[in-house]
Amino acid sequence: MSRFIQTTQIALLIAMLSACSVGPNYVKPTMQTPAAFKEQAGWKTAQPQDELPRGQWWEIFGDTELNKLVAQVEISNQNIRAAEAQYRQARALAQQSQASYYPTVTGGASATRSKVSNISNSTSNYNLNLGASWEPDIWGRIQRTVEAGNAGLQASAADLEAAKLSAQAALVQDYFLLRTNDARKMLLDNTVANYEKSLQLTQNQFAVGVAARADVVAAETQLKSAKAQTVDVGVQRAQLEHAISILIGKAPSELSIEPAANAFVTLPPAIPLGIPSQLLERRPDIAAAERRAAQANAQIGVAEAAFYPSLTLSATLGLQSPSFANWLTAPARFWSLGPALAQTIFDGGLRKAQTAQALAVYDQNTANYRQTILLAFQQVEDNLAALRILEQEAQLQDDAVKSAQESLQITLNQYKAGTITYLNVVTVETIALNNEITALGIQSNRLTAAVLLVTALGGGWNTSALNTLIKKP
Repeated sequence: MSRFIQTTQIALLIAMLSACSVGPNYVKPTMQTPAAFKEQAGWKTAQPQDELPRGQWWEIFGDTELNKLVAQVEISNQNIRAAEAQYRQARALAQQSQASYYPTVTGGASATRSKVSNISNSTSNYNLNLGASWEPDIWGRIQRTVEAGNAGLQASAADLEAAKLSAQAALVQDYFLLRTNDARKMLLDNTVANYEKSLQLTQNQFAVGVAARADVVAAETQLKSAKAQTVDVGVQRAQLEHAISILIGKAPSELSIEPAANAFVTLPPAIPLGIPSQLLERRPDIAAAERRAAQANAQIGVAEAAFYPSLTLSATLGLQSPSFANWLTAPARFWSLGPALAQTIFDGGLRKAQTAQALAVYDQNTANYRQTILLAFQQVEDNLAALRILEQEAQLQDDAVKSAQESLQITLNQYKAGTITYLNVVTVETIALNNEITALGIQSNRLTAAVLLVTALGGGWNTSALNTLIKKP
């Protein structure tokens, strides 16, 4: 009994040494951030719209049809489902690593009967045992493995949010392009109607000898060209509708989006910026990159722990007897308890190489983290500049549209008065149509830049969501 107590005391003493952890403690990589965005000068946010809607950022555009479509992305998009499956894998791996903190308990029972050829009598053996083994985390290998698993879980969760944000942004962009096509189709339909009237007028003038045959041919050519453009718009619209159906996890044949009943006049909403350093908390891809750096740092400790001996505590208790009737008697009982140390003596530099690899992986992930931040800054600056410049361009283009419409009216009056040929009308009408199409394109570009700016700012997401994933053993 005294030997049992001594063995237990030794095991407990060794287990108390588990507070030591090898490997570097994680320190978040530093990254210098500017005090403000370069393109932020003059940027104003309308009140009371002083923050993005938490999660459902697309609602700032105020389009009910868009809201219904985007709501289906998270439910049915297959890329998001794949990212969600990867997240569940990471969660299972984190749980596996935490299981190493606890002992492993096994049990077994067997009954055998055997006979050797030169012995006439057969023998029986009945065995029942319960065993347990536990590896105290002396050098912190398990702790670092758990740290790596938790960081990997958080990185996967951030990846899932990044996949959602990417799919949502793609759908919003496709939707606005589709609505721009609807507006262009309405413009071309109106243009075709006006060209038909012009053709009728020219034919009437030709019939009475006021206009030449060349004017009639020019009017017919202009009308057919406008009709061809009207048909061509349908190609891109159909493709955009198909792309939206895929983003919400449906076959193209299952989705039809009715053309807009009114002219498309949606303008980019006011978007709050904050300061550049907030991107480190608001963008899921930055959070994922930082968590992978933490995961790689923990793996350094796992690699370094391999240089130290491992300790295993094991215990077995059971019953063994050649007779089932005597199974529960004192002589049938057996037990064992004791620690075991194991140390690799020579491995040809394997552990050293594994540690060097872990260090290199950490350096790689740190560089990826910093590069992700730099790209985030670039994306915000790019779209801030785009919105500022496109707003100026839109104002100038609106003036050009008004001037072209005024010029068209003057030219039509002159043609009706017989002072100019229809060729002059064709030229001015073409200029007017091109200016209106250009104005629609600028409006579409402004909306695209607004969507890209919101997603560059993280779409209302925050890293605080990751902290709730970690459960202490």
